Amino acid sequence: MLTGAGALAVSLLLAAPAAAQETHVAVIVGLAGEPEHGETFRRWGASLVDHATSRLGIASERVVYLLEDPGQDTQRATGRSTKADVERALAAMREAAKPDDVVFVVLIGHGTWDGKVAKFNLPGPDMTAADFASALKGFRTRHIVFVNTASASGPFVEVLAADGRVVVTATRSGAEQFATLFGGYFIDALTGEAADADKNRRVSVLEAFNAAKIEVARVYQQRGIMQTERALLEDGGDGEGSLEPAVDGKDGRIAAVLSMGAPLRALALPDDPALRQLYEERQQLERRAEALTLLKSTLPPAQYAAELEKVLTDLARKSQEIRAIEGKGK
Repeated sequence: MLTGAGALAVSLLLAAPAAAQETHVAVIVGLAGEPEHGETFRRWGASLVDHATSRLGIASERVVYLLEDPGQDTQRATGRSTKADVERALAAMREAAKPDDVVFVVLIGHGTWDGKVAKFNLPGPDMTAADFASALKGFRTRHIVFVNTASASGPFVEVLAADGRVVVTATRSGAEQFATLFGGYFIDALTGEAADADKNRRVSVLEAFNAAKIEVARVYQQRGIMQTERALLEDGGDGEGSLEPAVDGKDGRIAAVLSMGAPLRALALPDDPALRQLYEERQQLERRAEALTLLKSTLPPAQYAAELEKVLTDLARKSQEIRAIEGKGK
């Protein structure tokens, strides 16, 4: 007999048709610190927003995109990522979300931990895990996915765990305070097709988590440095979280059936196989460049400079190859 998370997972599988179920998305980009981090964080956020509104067809009124400086993305941003604006946006979402709807809250940026309290860094007052827990109270739906891709995000798991809720953090503890790579790979997986292991045209939260975790470990191994971030997923309601969630594990059953939805059309990549491969290779190089930027503080300066120069050179060459092929087709 299934109880708790297992029973809820089954209920999600047998839920009302997709037409009756809507998805609400809040993407919150906090303080960047360094300018290059800000550019990376905005790129991650914009990718997720574009996927939601364009590829998945989620109505723009159900998508919130808050930035440190909304003027840096006037086409997408819906407000500033202050504590007051975050709470206001989540309150509006709470009123709009119906019992069968799915709510995604994704934090992108930096976090801190003082040994007692974990915070997500925002312009003005930061928000603690308890602040977010309070903001999520009163939602009629239990289908809430809360993703904190920031450093020192691990303590959010214990505070935000709740029956039916999926909580994902980029780190397993508050002590992991270096900039994290997890967010980029998680968003890549969630918005792409490669992580769709069961080929149902929906990338579940569990599939995106596992794909991102593999990529993060690979990057650290390639750089030959100690891995300073280990992501957690919690959906069992006990507040502990798992490094290895699975469909039949302590955590992972609900995450395996929750997704942002199915794409209205295939990803906007060229039909030509050779050109498509070049696009995918360029995306991999872009992610390597982002990874190096975020790992800057953990690498010797000479190694960082050399590797960044090589990646940027390879990226420029790849772009030239793409332009050359696309130019022939005109």
